[in-house]
Amino acid sequence: MANNKQGPIDPELVRELATLIAETHLTEIEVEKGDLRIRVARMPAPATVTVPVAPQPAYAAPMSAPAPAPVAAPSTTVAAKPSGEHPGAVTSPMVGTAYRRPSPDAKPFVEVGSKVEAGDKLLLVEAMKTFNDIVAPRAGTVTAILVEDGQPVEYGEPLLVIE
Repeated sequence: MANNKQGPIDPELVRELATLIAETHLTEIEVEKGDLRIRVARMPAPATVTVPVAPQPAYAAPMSAPAPAPVAAPSTTVAAKPSGEHPGAVTSPMVGTAYRRPSPDAKPFVEVGSKVEAGDKLLLVEAMKTFNDIVAPRAGTVTAILVEDGQPVEYGEPLLVIE
């Protein structure tokens, strides 16, 4: 699990990394500091089936084909998911959990069709119990929202598109 030529591994650091993996639903994480490199990975338990409670984007639809009809509008937005290279894509600057609203009972920061200015708050990404504002890098119109509220996201993953 580690390539360390300078001494014992800090078990507290390994515990922190394992906790981070569990909280963010990642399968592995690697940290490098000087010559020390620690990689912590987990295998999902075979008896555990990961089925999110929240509605899933269209790229997960084959797993749950009989999706309820009211979810159709967000799914069509997500179905045309552009890659991170799309010129208008706003990508996640970190691994964490994306939130489209400031609190569960509040309205989303933006919707498809919303006009935004550079610096407007688009959503939040929570990482290690810290909420980080994701702001518009430029003015434009939100043409696609690629994440659901509470969805885990990876570094560089496209979150939404501004054109």
